[in-house]
Amino acid sequence: MSAPPPLSKKPRTSTPAKNDDDGIPVPEMTTLDYVNLTSHTDAFGVDPIPVSWGHPDPLVRGPIICTVRHSSQRNAIGAHSGSYCIYTGLAVAAGKLNPAYVPNLKLTRPVFQIGPHKSWSDPKKVASIDPFGHLTTDAYGAYLNKGFDIRPTIAVTKAHIDLPETREAVAAGRMIPDGKILMPNGQSIVSKAAIEPVWYLPEIARRFGCTETMLRQSIFRMTNGMYPELITRPDIKIFLPPIGGLTIYIWGDPDTIPDEDIELTCRVHDECNGSDVFGSDICTCRPYLTHAIEECIKTAQRGGCGIVIYFRKEGRSLGEVTKYLVYNTRKRQEGGDSAENYFNCTEQVAGVQDTRFQALMPDPLHFLGVTKIHNFISMSDMKYNAIVSTGIEIVNRVEIPKELVPADAQVEITAKVFHGYNAGKAYEGIDENELKKTVGREYAY
Repeated sequence: MSAPPPLSKKPRTSTPAKNDDDGIPVPEMTTLDYVNLTSHTDAFGVDPIPVSWGHPDPLVRGPIICTVRHSSQRNAIGAHSGSYCIYTGLAVAAGKLNPAYVPNLKLTRPVFQIGPHKSWSDPKKVASIDPFGHLTTDAYGAYLNKGFDIRPTIAVTKAHIDLPETREAVAAGRMIPDGKILMPNGQSIVSKAAIEPVWYLPEIARRFGCTETMLRQSIFRMTNGMYPELITRPDIKIFLPPIGGLTIYIWGDPDTIPDEDIELTCRVHDECNGSDVFGSDICTCRPYLTHAIEECIKTAQRGGCGIVIYFRKEGRSLGEVTKYLVYNTRKRQEGGDSAENYFNCTEQVAGVQDTRFQALMPDPLHFLGVTKIHNFISMSDMKYNAIVSTGIEIVNRVEIPKELVPADAQVEITAKVFHGYNAGKAYEGIDENELKKTVGREYAY
């Protein structure tokens, strides 16, 4: 018996079905009381809204549609909210959330303007975030009015930041409140943006030096087949990965960021829950972060602007469980927690020293229109090289002051400086002998 013929592909025209009046495609609503599989390009009814990534006109570029209401017109793989999308599924399963609910975005517009910038139309500079992700109600209002469920991937707001280190600096006279950037009570005023990752797969593959097919297959395999459309839908080039996003904090006027003549101070910081939140002293993460915030505030008070970009890349993107396993290995190894074996312990547990890489890291800088950083608060050569390779100039590199390095973090800083981190004069003299004799705190494990 011969095999049945394949499903017919929905006839395509040069453009999707449109209304005569506004040229916006008609939304096709998915019935949510059954599972509708659109996992193959040639399946009947599959007709994603076109995306021309890199086009400067958001309407020509097209909206990113990754919600459940338009499965046939969806043009992105994955789901909104990163890893938190699973909780959305739990809410539906528990009967707490109607899967057909559409958010009311009426009062959610950005409270300050970002862009547009020339870099938005260059995939080599912006390919891991949607540069129009905060402009959903403005750029795609016609789609929303017609019934499309399009979600923002960037939210822009303002806040007061209250850090004990800043209050201590004010009390010590090291920082002077001005009532505009820094309040008398030690709070600072920031503008900020939360960003979910949106990947344009062809450019992501180029940056990692592989084919798009290899990238898709690798992610598919290493997520145990979580996203079969990475394999079966090569026509969809956008992917919302189930990973943490990032937050941008800005002190001063965001409009000055593209002006190379106005001082800009910047730190790109990767999440470290143990130090950043709970003050663990095994690393330099929190003291370096709070030092950067202090420098950002001072820059803003001088008429410049300060930026901290906070990535959710816990444990060098290996995760907190792996990080703690590495801690145990470091403390239990023969000879104790030594600077000499600092990097080897991570590789012993994880098989690799670091999975953050930095190929995607400069994108939020280009999203903001950054072309020159006067003060880069980082010792990382990987971050420095990644940024300057995309055309951003860095004038000064600022190391963490030696007095801010916690006791048990001497292992980390010694290992990093010895292996090439940009250290400056404060860390001169770290040689092989210093590497061998630097040992961390012992625990009764």
